[in-house]
Amino acid sequence: MYPKPYIDYLVHFHGDRDYFECHEVLEEYWKEDDKYNRKNYWVAFIQIAVSLYHQRRSNFNGSFKMMKNALAILNNEESAVKKLGLDYNQLLLTVEKRLKDIENKQPYTSIFLPITDTDLISECEKESQLRGIQWGSVSDLADHFLLNKHSLRNRDEVIEERLKQKELKIQRRKK
Repeated sequence: MYPKPYIDYLVHFHGDRDYFECHEVLEEYWKEDDKYNRKNYWVAFIQIAVSLYHQRRSNFNGSFKMMKNALAILNNEESAVKKLGLDYNQLLLTVEKRLKDIENKQPYTSIFLPITDTDLISECEKESQLRGIQWGSVSDLADHFLLNKHSLRNRDEVIEERLKQKELKIQRRKK
C-alpha cells in the first residue's frame, strides 16, 4: 500500500534514528520521477530528517533552514500527508514546535511522526524486527558514527557513480 522507500524511511526515523539514511532512501525514491513530476512532500520529509541530523550535531543554522523549508512545503500538502497515514495537523504542530526548539538552540531529542494508520505501524514494526531494529527507540547520542555519518561513511560507490556520469556526459558531447 505504501512505497517501500517510505517504509524504510519510517523504520530509520523511528527505529535506529539514522536520519542520514532517511535522507538517502527517500531522495533516491523522489528522484525516480522525472524532474517535472517530482512530489514536493517527499522533499519535506527528507528535509525533516536532514534538520534532525543537523540539530543532533548542534548545527542549528542548517537545522533551522531545513525545518523551515519542510514546514513551508507541508503547509500545502495536507491531502498527500494524510494519504501517507499521518495526522496532518499533529505533524504540523510537531514540526512547528521543533522549529521553535531549534531557533532557541535547544538540544536534540527524538521525535515521532504522528502515524495514524495501524497497518502502516504494523508494517514498520515488522520491517524493524527483520532488521534487528527496535521500533520506537530514541537516538543513541553516544553513537559517533550515527552522529557523523556524512563524513565517516564509505563514499567509494558515490565517487565511482559520479565519475561514470561525468564520462557519459563527455561521451554525449562528442556525438
